Parts: sequence; structure tokens; C-alpha cells
Amino acid sequence: MSLVIGLTGGIASGKSTVSKMLAEMGMPVIDADIEARLAVGIGEKAYDDIIRHFGSSIVKENGEINRQKLGTIIFNDEAKRKLLNSIVHPAVRERMAQKRQEAEAASEKAIIMDIPLLFESKLTSLVEKVILVYVDEDTQLERLMKRNGFSEAEALSRIHSQMPLKDKVELSDAVIDNTGRVDQTKQQLMGILRDWGI
Repeated sequence: MSLVIGLTGGIASGKSTVSKMLAEMGMPVIDADIEARLAVGIGEKAYDDIIRHFGSSIVKENGEINRQKLGTIIFNDEAKRKLLNSIVHPAVRERMAQKRQEAEAASEKAIIMDIPLLFESKLTSLVEKVILVYVDEDTQLERLMKRNGFSEAEALSRIHSQMPLKDKVELSDAVIDNTGRVDQTKQQLMGILRDWGI
């Protein structure tokens, strides 16, 4: 039986770094963000549904959906955001479930479900254990401003649009403190996997 592990964090917490470490160890990583991009690709059902509801003005010359334009439409419109999510989320879940089944069929010891908004989207039922990549808000703010060139206000608005990392700690089975060096993060990860018999 494969152990299905949910990997989550917050913006600029370093979840991608941990995800990469797991992939380098040969574990199948199913990334919700990648599946979300693929789910709205040309020819996919979600792609057709989005254009039917939001119009052809959101389509780029090459036929792809203009994510910026779509983002602007839904950013200030709760109803349109819910509509978009009702199209995209089931398609993403379906893609992730299919990849999980393939990994289970291959008898993988562990399957990593990399889901940034695992708690916010109430997707914990998809996994058996949860690893949270944690940093304090000051570190998160500093890293996000540096990485994306955001002002403090821009960075804070993005951080505050997610559930605070400190609130995710008690909901998780294991927490990696990612405020230190990369090798310290890896040591913590290896310790968790050892404890779980992986």
C-alpha cells in the first residue's frame, strides 16, 4: 500500500524546495498547480467551459487562455471566482486522482500530493498524512518581496489571502521549519520519512 502524503505550505514558505527534494528521491510528486495549468489547456473540457462562460476576449492569439485577463475578471468578483473554481477544481481533482491511481498501481511506497491550498480547499480527505513547510510571517514577507519584487503591502496582501501558516501547524502531522539552511530542511524531511517508514 502506498502512503499518500499531502505536502503544503504558504506562499514563499519553501514548499517547492521540499517538493523538489522528494522528487529527487524518486517519489512521484503530483503537483496541483501543474495539474491546474494542464486542466485548462487547449482541447480540455475545462478550457471549453471557461471560454463558454467568460467569452473569447480571454483567449490569447495562440489559443491559450490569458491567465492575467481571467485573473483580473475574477479578482474583484466573488461570483465569477466561484464559477471559475467550480469549473477548474473538479477537473484538477480528476487529473490528480488519475495520477495517484497510476502511482498506486506501480506500488510506490509514498505518493506526494503537492497542494498549496490543502486546508483552504478542504482537500485533506485526499491524503493520509500532511507535511507542512513552515516559516514565520517575517521570513515569508522578506522572501516574497525579494523573490517577486513586491512592495511590503503587495506581499502582505498575498500572504493574508491564505490561511496563516501558524494555524496550519496543528492541522498537520509533521512540520518542517524552513527558516534555516537547505540542508537543515532536508534533515527534517529525512527524519519525518524515517518515522513514517519510508
